[in-house]
Amino acid sequence: MAEADSLPFLNTAAEVARGIARLFARNDVWCMPEMPLRCGRRADLMGIDAKGHVIIVEIKVSRADLLGDGKWPDYLEYCDRFYWGLSPALDRSPLETDAFLPEQCGVIVADGYDAEIVRPAPLHQLAAARRKVETERLARASLRRLVNHGDPHTRQWGAEG
Repeated sequence: MAEADSLPFLNTAAEVARGIARLFARNDVWCMPEMPLRCGRRADLMGIDAKGHVIIVEIKVSRADLLGDGKWPDYLEYCDRFYWGLSPALDRSPLETDAFLPEQCGVIVADGYDAEIVRPAPLHQLAAARRKVETERLARASLRRLVNHGDPHTRQWGAEG
């Protein structure tokens, strides 16, 4: 029992997402979880800041998931800023290696209650036409989810999102 008590508390991806969403909301960044991208992948969180910049967060709560994910660079084509969202218990040192492009990616540490940006994400501006497409896709997906939540019968119509 003493051994189990000494283990760090591990947050779930949903808890990390909630903490990040709270941080973002306080800073006028509004995001949606599990946003499908045109490349077939899903962004764990995708949002828009007050200046219209598209932000994507890839959430990791285990070392194996962090080190085993080779698909994350695909997300860079769909956002102006990219963040890693991590559980406080997760070792961040791999994110400092060249393989994780630290000059292009920010880092947020979060639990189920709050989050902190420990490395700001640099701005890599999308082309205006691309940003417009991604913003409209996010808006439509958000509205679809809102309507589906209010009326589950509407789930049979429209695209995924």
